[in-house]
Amino acid sequence: MDDHLLGWLKTLDEERLARILANRPDAIAPPWPRRLGTLAQRLGNGFAVMEALRALPLPALEVVEAALALGDQVGSAELARFLRVPEEAPAPWLALLSDHALAWQDDEGRIRIAGALARWWTTPCGLGEPLARYLDSWTVSADALRSLARSLGLPSGSKRRTAAAIAEALSDAGRVTALLARAPEGTARLLEGFAWDGPVSDVDGGRFVVPGSPEKWAADHGLLFRTSWNVAEMPREVALALRGPDYRPPFTPDPPDLATLPVDPETVDHLMTLAAPHVVERCAAMLENAAKTPLPLLKAGGVGVREVRRVARETGCDEDETRLLLEVCAVARLLAWDEPAGGLVPTDRFDRWRLDDAPARLRVLLAAWWRMERSSLRRTRGKYGTVLGDDPAGAAVARIRRAVLGVLARLPASTACTDTGGLVRLVHWHAPLLDPALLAECAPGVLEEARLLGLVAHGAVTDLGRALAALDAAAGDEGDDACPAVEHDPGLVECSTRAMASVRRSALFGADLTAVVTGPPSAELAALLDRTAERESRGTASVWRFTPVSVRGALDAGHTADGLLADLAEVGTVPQPLEYLVRDVARRHGEVTVTTVSCIVQASDPALLAEIAAHRRLARLGLRLLAPTVLASSVPAERTLAALRENGYAPVPVEDTGEITVRRTRVEEPQDGGRLILLPGGQVAELDQPVHPLTEPAPDPREHARRLLATGCEGGQAPGRTWAVIGRMASRLPTAQQSLLGFVVDRGVRAAITLADGLTATISHGELRSGVLDAWCEEAGDYLEFPLSDIVEVRGAYA
Repeated sequence: MDDHLLGWLKTLDEERLARILANRPDAIAPPWPRRLGTLAQRLGNGFAVMEALRALPLPALEVVEAALALGDQVGSAELARFLRVPEEAPAPWLALLSDHALAWQDDEGRIRIAGALARWWTTPCGLGEPLARYLDSWTVSADALRSLARSLGLPSGSKRRTAAAIAEALSDAGRVTALLARAPEGTARLLEGFAWDGPVSDVDGGRFVVPGSPEKWAADHGLLFRTSWNVAEMPREVALALRGPDYRPPFTPDPPDLATLPVDPETVDHLMTLAAPHVVERCAAMLENAAKTPLPLLKAGGVGVREVRRVARETGCDEDETRLLLEVCAVARLLAWDEPAGGLVPTDRFDRWRLDDAPARLRVLLAAWWRMERSSLRRTRGKYGTVLGDDPAGAAVARIRRAVLGVLARLPASTACTDTGGLVRLVHWHAPLLDPALLAECAPGVLEEARLLGLVAHGAVTDLGRALAALDAAAGDEGDDACPAVEHDPGLVECSTRAMASVRRSALFGADLTAVVTGPPSAELAALLDRTAERESRGTASVWRFTPVSVRGALDAGHTADGLLADLAEVGTVPQPLEYLVRDVARRHGEVTVTTVSCIVQASDPALLAEIAAHRRLARLGLRLLAPTVLASSVPAERTLAALRENGYAPVPVEDTGEITVRRTRVEEPQDGGRLILLPGGQVAELDQPVHPLTEPAPDPREHARRLLATGCEGGQAPGRTWAVIGRMASRLPTAQQSLLGFVVDRGVRAAITLADGLTATISHGELRSGVLDAWCEEAGDYLEFPLSDIVEVRGAYA
């Protein structure tokens, strides 16, 4: 535990402590700490400190770095002098660091840095360890110190006084400059490299024992220290002295300028209402396509370029859109690998997704994109990566996506960014721990993805994008099956409803066999028209054209003429030419059937079958007449179907059951009792609607601050007495189970207990008081008291 941090927490009032807890919600996540000591452990955890650091802008990190370079005794005035700025300039950034419990000022005005942060930042400003660390090392003897003092012209005394005198001399820039004036040739060049590009560097160890060499001279005068034969380091004070009195560490309190232009808010809003429905519609079309033709994976993993282009061609998407939506659907668990199908097919979750309302479907896709750990449209050396392939950047890509959209959301409403390079610099100022090269590489792709999803339009963030950017802390990771904190956020719900409000659920059918939708079509309307017609254009208005081939495709999928006409009549007035077309195609449809036995071709008309058998272009099928109405083919059914259709026939595939099978794969998820039923007219409904897993409300920082200040650090059983109390009071437990219960108290481990009345509970973080175990109960979501005498069983519980 960081004792300085704990001591500082004890001095805070409720307002300041609540501010820290609001900025560090991880510190009060269940099971929340009951003592300030436990809170200090959470706040000082290395991983938690790094996550908190990611949320801070560049000036805050520069202030921390400068303070670490100066050491523990630095005050705000000394820090300001080091940065060459007025004393009040670092104050707001120190306050920000204090509000995150990363740095604070003690009672004497000294700046204290969180221990985990100091351990992580080993070379602040490119400087090495303080000189005292080398002089006080067990590897430096008193004789070595006296020899070093003589080389510097200093008097010898006790080891401590000699070390202090050496440190004072080597911290003086004037004395170091005078010392270098009598150094061997090449010494200045050697030390400059360590001072600016060090502090650690590989060296030729042999030169450190050659009399008169720059390396040996520098080591003899305490300017370099060798930690191993071929590695040397320069102490912090020496490097600062060599950098000179004019050196100042970087400090950029003002964000870089970003070129912007005003945009019409109505135009931005309109583009959002066009893009959002289009995303939902295209996802549904793409998943329906995958149900018919599973997407195979490459041997190295991911979906190949040919498959991406095929899906784009068959669904009417462009290639970039297809790449993005394949990734999003996979993260949303709407698309998964199915071994029997030999490819990616829609999951059971897709069946429920398409029954949900349009705004909810959109939010599922946005939540998946928000936590997706790949950038579909990121170019590396001018080329896209493989769709659904491995990306070593992983979580860094998701952080970049959130940072880019978050910075755009900071711009005033109806303000567009016109400079991607400037945006990259501004994002780096707000999130300096992001890899600059990866950020520059991902930013253009992230902007294009956001545009396709309706989050950005003309370089300006839409209302939908602002609502999503406000949910950074609740993003989750790609492995989450759902993201309820995002999907059910009230602000996002309101924006998604408005984004989908302009969808059209009706079409205008023309006598020229076209259908026009004057606006973004709903997913259901687009799916119906895509099944029965060929899309000719998209945009503000979309146009479909009905052809014999498109109608035959719908009949191939198992629809009937009456069913198609009834579905079309529900969305518009069906003209007579369209009805004639559908019924004429249906009249010929099914004259030829194909059954997979590798395979059999059947027809009711012997003359037609004889014509097929004699067709020269079908000779490659190896057709043999088995009976007047039965042909055998030597190639699989899929290839036979394709060949017959290429030559003007209209066969249909027939399974053993006589029906078309649509493939689905099941993903592992909790059973929720939901089931799908088929209603008259082909409508699908869902009974026992599964309840979405809603997150617990966020802890109230002020309430926790008040409670922590009231309890302080006192309470709990003395560690040495844990085993004695449990052994005496938990008499129903065998010795091994008493030991496990002791670990629940002393180490906070998880365990499952059973009480005398048969009740069970999963507990952790226990404390003993008056024969009662006060522990966190996961089932109750709170701390409960369990009498030790009532516990009859304790067993291990694993997360």
